[in-house]
Amino acid sequence: MIDRRFFLAASTAALVGACTPRTGIAPAPARNPDLLSDIQERAFRFFWDTTDAATGLAPDRWPTPSFASIAAIGFALTAYGVGEKHGWITRQQHRDRTLASLEFLAKAPSGPAATGVSGYKGFFYHFLDAKTGTRYGRTELSTIDTSLLLGGVLFAQSWFDRADPAEARIRDLAEQLYRAVEWDWIVPRPPFVSMGWHPERGFIPHDWATYNEGMILYVLALASPTHPLPPATWAALTQKFDKSWGNRWGEPHLQFAPMFGHQYSHVWIDFRGIRDPYIASKGIDYFENSRRATYAQRAYANENPGQKIGYGDDCWGLTACDGPGDFKVTIDGREREFFSYSARGPGERDDGTLAPTAALGSVAFAPEIVEPMIGKMHARYGAGIYDKYGFLDSFNPTLTRTERPLQHGKLVPDVGWVDGDYLGIDQGPIVLMIENLRTGLIWDVMRRNPHIRRGLERAGFTGGWLA
Repeated sequence: MIDRRFFLAASTAALVGACTPRTGIAPAPARNPDLLSDIQERAFRFFWDTTDAATGLAPDRWPTPSFASIAAIGFALTAYGVGEKHGWITRQQHRDRTLASLEFLAKAPSGPAATGVSGYKGFFYHFLDAKTGTRYGRTELSTIDTSLLLGGVLFAQSWFDRADPAEARIRDLAEQLYRAVEWDWIVPRPPFVSMGWHPERGFIPHDWATYNEGMILYVLALASPTHPLPPATWAALTQKFDKSWGNRWGEPHLQFAPMFGHQYSHVWIDFRGIRDPYIASKGIDYFENSRRATYAQRAYANENPGQKIGYGDDCWGLTACDGPGDFKVTIDGREREFFSYSARGPGERDDGTLAPTAALGSVAFAPEIVEPMIGKMHARYGAGIYDKYGFLDSFNPTLTRTERPLQHGKLVPDVGWVDGDYLGIDQGPIVLMIENLRTGLIWDVMRRNPHIRRGLERAGFTGGWLA
């Protein structure tokens, strides 16, 4: 599997020094009586404050100047519903922002040209210019990021259910955007969907053909009213899953090292109690699989084979996130290697960089271990890693000194390396999975969406709420 953000370092190198990281200061005063509520509201306000109200373009990161991320737009469109439910915004504010977003996406230029367009064949480019909304640099037409965008689009379709003309317009635009996606075009190696396409060189030579965050992609592709993939595609996909099955660091489960792979599809799809033939053969469901993966992260931190600083019950969480940079440094007589943005996980590219979203995005799976750990992480490191929009993207207690240049962030006394940015694709699972834990809001709304139900049924899911 290729790195979802393999081009990030090159495209942002000129921007890194543009802002001073907001670290090393006392945490901002809490808005809510409990920490989890405060974390959630701050994560919501990241989307509400940083997204362009006129276009709906959500930034990939902040405060570093950034291009827009189509996946972040999907998370933003969903987070607005959480904001309305809690009274942080009104329904009219939610409706107006969502309508502006969908109108912009629906009118965005599309075509095979390398520049001046936002997408092609219904798919959108991974990153868009923050001002024009057209392709940023040489980024790929992204199948998974389009799927995450559609998660937010279909959430809006089911949320806005009133007879009001503006709400009806939102429903129609959502349907238009979903129907436009030509899933059957981007299958150069049937039956699997390619990870993307470049106008300069065609399809990316890698497919969504193993267990990872791509489940939502195939549910959407199977359900398409206009360009569906055949139902047998899901069975072909799950035939590949056994390569990922194992019991390292805990109970047997489908393993995928970075935690985002166990989270993203679950943000929108309620996998509790519904099973396809494959996962039924294992005696669990995919929600339980993600619960086991969460526990495996903690077990790995306790084992701590790399002897990283801070790891244990009170501090764990590995996923794709920012890192200090690509270099090696000797610490206490031991040479250690560090990475910039990378997909980290147990036993894979673990350089000691921890991302709070790895745990908080899993809070609905295992609140009994996530909530206590987050409280202790905040108490121990909060003055250096918790700020305007909650936890900064990542930090590394192992890296306390270096003569090498840092790509992001800075060294903070009593903490170590701390990132200076928030990332939209990491803030999204935080605000949304906290809500799913507490009220099931996103799951409840998406269960009403006929496309989600149809996709799951065509994949062979039965039981639970589908019954």
